[in-house]
Amino acid sequence: MTTTPTAGTRPDDVRRHNRAALLRRLHVHGPSTRASLATDLGLNRSTIKALVDGLAEDGLVEERVPAQRSGAGRPSLLVLPQPQAAVVLAIDIRVERAGMALVGIGGEILGRGGWNIRSTTNDPREVFTKIVDTAGPLIDELGVQPVAAGVSVPGVVRHADGFVHEAPNLHWTDIPLGAWLSRALQLPVHMGNDAELGALAEHLRGVARGFDDLVYISAEVGVGGGVISNGVSMRGAGGHHVGEVGHMVVRPQGRQCYCGSNGCWETEVGERALARALGLDEDSPVGAIVHELRLLSANGAALDKLAEFTDWLALGLGNVVNLLCPQLVVLGDVFTALPPVLVEHVERTVRERSLVSRALAGTRVATSALGTDAKLLGAAELAFETVLADG
Repeated sequence: MTTTPTAGTRPDDVRRHNRAALLRRLHVHGPSTRASLATDLGLNRSTIKALVDGLAEDGLVEERVPAQRSGAGRPSLLVLPQPQAAVVLAIDIRVERAGMALVGIGGEILGRGGWNIRSTTNDPREVFTKIVDTAGPLIDELGVQPVAAGVSVPGVVRHADGFVHEAPNLHWTDIPLGAWLSRALQLPVHMGNDAELGALAEHLRGVARGFDDLVYISAEVGVGGGVISNGVSMRGAGGHHVGEVGHMVVRPQGRQCYCGSNGCWETEVGERALARALGLDEDSPVGAIVHELRLLSANGAALDKLAEFTDWLALGLGNVVNLLCPQLVVLGDVFTALPPVLVEHVERTVRERSLVSRALAGTRVATSALGTDAKLLGAAELAFETVLADG
C-alpha cells in the first residue's frame, strides 16, 4: 500500500515515493492499465493519472492500445515502461566464462556479449580489463548510456563497496573490483554473490514469482545458495552473502574440498561430482554433462544411473529446508538439465524426510526458469534497486 501525506511528511516526498512505487510495479510486473495500478498501489485515479502523465513526459513510460482486445467498447490503454529510458549494465563473472548485457527498465535485454575465462590465468586485473573493453562497444552499439552497473561474482562479496573478500573458485582474495569498475566505467557499481542474485532474479522474473520465501541453489564448479526471506534477500553481518550451503559437511570421511574440509556437500553434488556420476571425466565441459543428462532423460535411466548422486542431493536439500524453511527450492545452472523424474524424486524425498517441509504441506523443488540468464538478470536488478528508488 502506498503512503499518503501525514503530519511532517512533505507532499513532494509522497509524490516521489508514489512515482517510484508505480515505476517499480511496471518494471517487475509489466504493462498495466491505470485502473489496475490504482488498485495495486492503493491510490485514486486522479493521482495515478498525474503520476503516469509525469513519467510519460519524462520518457519513462508510454500508453498504448493493447494488441489483443476483448469485449465490446473502447479498450483501456496499457501503461508500458520504456526499456531504453533507463538502462543498466549487467555483468556475470563465472569460473570459466563471463557474460554481459545491457538491460532496460522492465527487464528487457537490449544487447549482450560474453567471453571465456581461462581458469589457469583468471587474474582479476585481466578480467577487469576485459569487462571494460567489452562494455564500451556494447554501449556504443546501443547508443544509450547506462545509469548503473550490477556485477555477479561466485564468492563472498561485501555489498557496501563491491569488495570481493574471497572467491575461491576464481582464486581471488581481497579484490576491490567494485572500485576498479566504478572508476573505469564512471558508473555506480553494485556487486553481489552469484547465488544471491540468481535467487533475486527467479523471485522477480522466474519460477519463484509469487513466492516470498525461497532458496536458489547455484551449481557451477561449486555449490552455493541464495536466500529470499519474506520477499527480501537475506544478508549477514557487514552485508555479506548468506548461503554457503556447498560447504555444509555431509560426509566427514569423504573427498577433500578446496575449502580445507572433507565431505562438503559440493564434493558430492557439484559439477565435478555430477560428471563422475555420469561416467565422465570430472573436468568435462558443462555441455558434455548436459548432453549426458538429456540422454538419460530420454531413455528413462536417470534414477538408476544417478542413484547415489540423487541421495546426496536430497540429503543436502533436506538440511537446507530444515534450516531456512523455504516454500520453494530452485535448482540453477547445470541442475536445470537434471531429468524431471529425478527432480520429482528429490522433491518427494525432501517432503518425506524434512519436518519443516511437512509443516509447510510440502516444499516445492523446481528447476530455474531463467537458466543461464538468472545471475545476469539478478545483477541487473541489483543495479536497478537504487535507480527505481529515486523514481
